[in-house]
Amino acid sequence: MNKSIKLAGIIFMITMLLASCSKNNDPTDDNLFVGTYKGSVSYSETNSNTDITTSDGRVTLVKVGDSYNFDFSDGIPSLKGIKMEKNQNVLVDSTGTLRIDQGKLVIAYSKGSESWGADCTR
Repeated sequence: MNKSIKLAGIIFMITMLLASCSKNNDPTDDNLFVGTYKGSVSYSETNSNTDITTSDGRVTLVKVGDSYNFDFSDGIPSLKGIKMEKNQNVLVDSTGTLRIDQGKLVIAYSKGSESWGADCTR
């Protein structure tokens, strides 16, 4: 009986460990992707001839409800209200591409005359 309880406990612990290490996390399900990513960031606005580019920038990802806000460093305006569907960590549409995972954030996004870019890691 004692061996059975120990074996059941070990199997339970291994199952929990494997489940917690899953790399298939969904950004719409949890806050795992919320935080600060560091790397190259850029912004351009054609109407005002603004161009900002740095290889030492930051993007702070904030989840608000089912939307995301991307707060950039270096005076780059925030990108707000980006909605991603459940089980979608890559957004590709007419405005550009946005990819989030546990360790990497890639943005190539445009809205009107503004364009944001990022290639960052945690």
